[in-house]
Amino acid sequence: MANSAPRSRILGTGHYLPAIVRTNADLEKLVDTSDAWITERTGIRERRIAPDGVVTSDMATAAAKEALAMAGLQASDLDMIIVGTVTPDMPMPATAVYVQQKLGATSCPAFDLSAACAGFVFGLTIADKFVGSGTMKHVLVIGVELLSRVIDWSDRTTCVLFGDGAGAVIVGPTDASSSGILSTAIHTDGALAGSLMIPGGGSVTPASHEVVEQKLHKVHMRGQDIFKVAVRNLFSASKNALEAAGMTSENVDWICAHQANLRIIDQVTSRLAVPAEKVLINIDRVGNTSSASIPILVDENFRSGKIKKGDTVLMCALGAGISWGSALVRM
Repeated sequence: MANSAPRSRILGTGHYLPAIVRTNADLEKLVDTSDAWITERTGIRERRIAPDGVVTSDMATAAAKEALAMAGLQASDLDMIIVGTVTPDMPMPATAVYVQQKLGATSCPAFDLSAACAGFVFGLTIADKFVGSGTMKHVLVIGVELLSRVIDWSDRTTCVLFGDGAGAVIVGPTDASSSGILSTAIHTDGALAGSLMIPGGGSVTPASHEVVEQKLHKVHMRGQDIFKVAVRNLFSASKNALEAAGMTSENVDWICAHQANLRIIDQVTSRLAVPAEKVLINIDRVGNTSSASIPILVDENFRSGKIKKGDTVLMCALGAGISWGSALVRM
């Protein structure tokens, strides 16, 4: 019997960025760095910082409301809420639980996943499988990070990179062969788990005065380790997603890569032989927003009309774990 389950597609998108802007010039007053140094090595000129009183679930909810509105849905229509984040409101319960409350959604399953910068792609993959199987009809996928509160602002190797924000999509069914999530590919290799981490606060090193004094509750990163594998892994995952859909990079209208470092993005897209005019960029304005990066970028460009319905978008991301993945989506 033929499979009657629908293909899944993105029905709506949304994002939230805090109003507070912290420029490279601002960071020059905090650490030994310069605007030229940061821009040359990362492509970042400024990033957004959440104000006091705003928490992760607030940003996630704001992005979710935009996505729901675009999709023409109510919170009560949601069958599942997935939040990708490494900066939850608290260790327990899940941030998705608070998003459910703030949206006024019914008792649908709501949970967080931790795949760092790859969190949105992992969440999109899960949503695709649930909707594609016919088990769920409408799944909310959010990537959200409030990294400014887990950054050591005296560490110039990390404080120049990260910003706050949230992005969201609604995944639902479609019968149209001309649109939908065409393929996804997700991976993890724990060999470099120690290269990007927040070492304190868990069962290995529980919260204590010593943890705070040693700043073990902040992000620790060996950037060169990440850079070395990022280009290779993002390229291979992107190729996998293209091959699974029977397509090549020539069939792609837009590349939406995780906005971690402009040099990484340039190298990946060069290997894919994608021209620069097809590569979407906002890292200069928002920095690295981790799991929020791709959905923010997609929503900005979809709302502006740059990404149009029917366009094919290749998304790819890599983060702590090391976890990485890609998704090929026809909007």
